Amino acid sequence: MLLTSASRRALLLFPLVLPRLAFGQTGTSLRATGARISGYVYDSLARAPLAQATVQIVAADDPSRFALSTEADSLGRFAFNDVPAGKYRLGFFHEMLDSLGIDPPLTDVSVTGTKSIVADIGIPSAPRIRAAICGGSSTDSGAVIIGFVRDPKGTTASGVTVSGDWLEYGIGRGGITRRLARRTAKTGENGWYALCNVPAGGIVALVANRGTDSTGVVEVQIPTEGFLRREIFLGRAMTGRVSGTVVSLAGSRPLANAQVSITGGPSGRTNDRGEFTLTNAPEGTRMIEVRALGYYPDRRQVNIIDGAPSIRFVLPTLKAVLDTVKIRATRLALDEGFLRRRRMGLGKFIGPEDVVKAQAVNTTDLFRRVAGVRVDTDQDPIKIRGAFDSTGYCDAAIFIDGVYMRTFTAEDIDSYVPPRNVAGIEVYSAAFVPAEFQVGLLGCGSIAIWTKR
Repeated sequence: MLLTSASRRALLLFPLVLPRLAFGQTGTSLRATGARISGYVYDSLARAPLAQATVQIVAADDPSRFALSTEADSLGRFAFNDVPAGKYRLGFFHEMLDSLGIDPPLTDVSVTGTKSIVADIGIPSAPRIRAAICGGSSTDSGAVIIGFVRDPKGTTASGVTVSGDWLEYGIGRGGITRRLARRTAKTGENGWYALCNVPAGGIVALVANRGTDSTGVVEVQIPTEGFLRREIFLGRAMTGRVSGTVVSLAGSRPLANAQVSITGGPSGRTNDRGEFTLTNAPEGTRMIEVRALGYYPDRRQVNIIDGAPSIRFVLPTLKAVLDTVKIRATRLALDEGFLRRRRMGLGKFIGPEDVVKAQAVNTTDLFRRVAGVRVDTDQDPIKIRGAFDSTGYCDAAIFIDGVYMRTFTAEDIDSYVPPRNVAGIEVYSAAFVPAEFQVGLLGCGSIAIWTKR
């Protein structure tokens, strides 16, 4: 039986929640020649053995009559010897269970003689945990995000509202519609929360707040198996500090002058040793972004809290990223997908003949000829008219040879894809973006650039 932290207060499984000091020894005074019970402790979420789990076996009818405790080794193996005939409950403790907010799963074991018994135990699979927390079947397609909310000191925070937003598209008589979907939850007394029925395999924007304390908007990618654990921290003051290093993937070479910025906070650049320090940053969970000319940018979650460790960013070159994509993308022939979408007439297209006629110096010059597209400066992303309010411009999602290039600027495009290498370009406003060029919650248009192969 799987129990969530919400049910922990309602039902205490006495055999496995006795004070741990009671199991400090490997056995009790009762000893008898009996069976050997052995097995593995397995983490179904990580798909790996669960090392150093505290495994316990107790008599099902009276825990005080018989109790044994041991620790699983580095491969998750455990064993109990000389277990007399009777009925028992087998379970384990591990910090991973605490982080998931679930109680120890129990396994019933019956011993009738001296024959060895194999009984594997472990953390349930993602579908089982999701079904236990949210209800329904383990085959449901919805996903769940669980975790704890803490303050900057690390103390769990109760009564915090956690929200998850994402975009949903629909096709009806009126054409393509788009709406912002949301799920909310409040943390319990122990700071635990669960957001049920979010989309599996998509991007969800998480934010938590309680009064004037809040997090930043944090983008999370939901795994296809439909389960994500994410711990988040509240913050209020602009007194945080973040430090780290930025190096190249090839050779771990320090990257000087890389730009490091926190959404809604300060920005700075790395020194000659690739080191950076940002002060007066907003406390709590935020998004941090690192960019270096010629390298693929990195954007990730960071917890700006007391005692936070230094962050290490390893950036691959744009060439390394896109060369890998080209190998995979040879099936995406321009004369198939490009021409098919152009015939549908949902976007604006720049074909090979248009590139030749334009005689552009930079690839971004090609966009200046497209209505509704704006190129401000080399350091800015390309803009497309038509954000949520349909009155302004928003940052277009950039794809090169089918792969999404997060936070690409005009300079990035020009430095990697010169006009002579452009085979074709597709430009879509927000309402007509094909599924293969949609990106999570951006809610803006998309630009797909295809290179000659």
